[in-house]
Amino acid sequence: MARPARKPAPPGRRAITRQPGPKPEPKPGPKPEPASAQRQAKPTRAKRPPGVRELAAQATREAILRAATQVFAQHGFAGGRIEQISKAAGSYDRMIYYYFGSKEGLFIAVIEDTYRRFNEAEQALALDVAQPLQALDELIRFVWRYYQQNPEFITLLNTENLMCGQHIAKSDKAREYSSPVIAITDSVLRSGAAQGLFRTDVGARDVYLMIASMAYFYLSNRYTLSSFLGENLEAPAALAHWEGFVIDAVRRTVGAGLPAPAAALPAVTALPARANKR
Repeated sequence: MARPARKPAPPGRRAITRQPGPKPEPKPGPKPEPASAQRQAKPTRAKRPPGVRELAAQATREAILRAATQVFAQHGFAGGRIEQISKAAGSYDRMIYYYFGSKEGLFIAVIEDTYRRFNEAEQALALDVAQPLQALDELIRFVWRYYQQNPEFITLLNTENLMCGQHIAKSDKAREYSSPVIAITDSVLRSGAAQGLFRTDVGARDVYLMIASMAYFYLSNRYTLSSFLGENLEAPAALAHWEGFVIDAVRRTVGAGLPAPAAALPAVTALPARANKR
């Protein structure tokens, strides 16, 4: 249907045409933040708790590590077999290779975990360095008793030393565990020296080596020494005697007022770390 034509305006009246009015201006709003600010303001996603599969994987790895610790401690690296470890862990051979890559990789992980557990136990000590004599005694007792309560620590290190440390040399973590232990010993010695109780020329490294060697040698050789000396070095009285002897020996070594050695001990400089062999 055709649109009807507009009627002309009456004479004397001007035709009015409607002009479009101005568009309303938008109300001012908040300025958009730059992209960099938006990225910074983006809320961080909360860390997702491990799921069922992840927890199962962690449990499997831990079970293999615990089983391998016992098998290697009892049979050594050469005598410890993969099938023994997987059976003791209630797992499968393929899972050992999946998590650790090889038998050697598993043994390295066992050595690292052995040092880690010792390091964590030592760091948990609540030593009062303001009482340096008591703190030193507690440190000695801790090392001596830890070796007794964790015999696998000694047997695993014996195994590794028989192989000239070829596995621990490939570890990226072993060196990390020595620093805290030396730092604890150093804090005790510094406190004692400041109070005039300890010598100032004895280093924490030497004192720690003295403590560890006296405890380690006795326990690692107790069977042969018992036969050689004709006495039971595992008897409670014998163990208590040696603990007291070590404490007395260390106290005498670090105690102030002792005569200076005839010749000054040469300074020990740190040797460069051995390159890791992969």
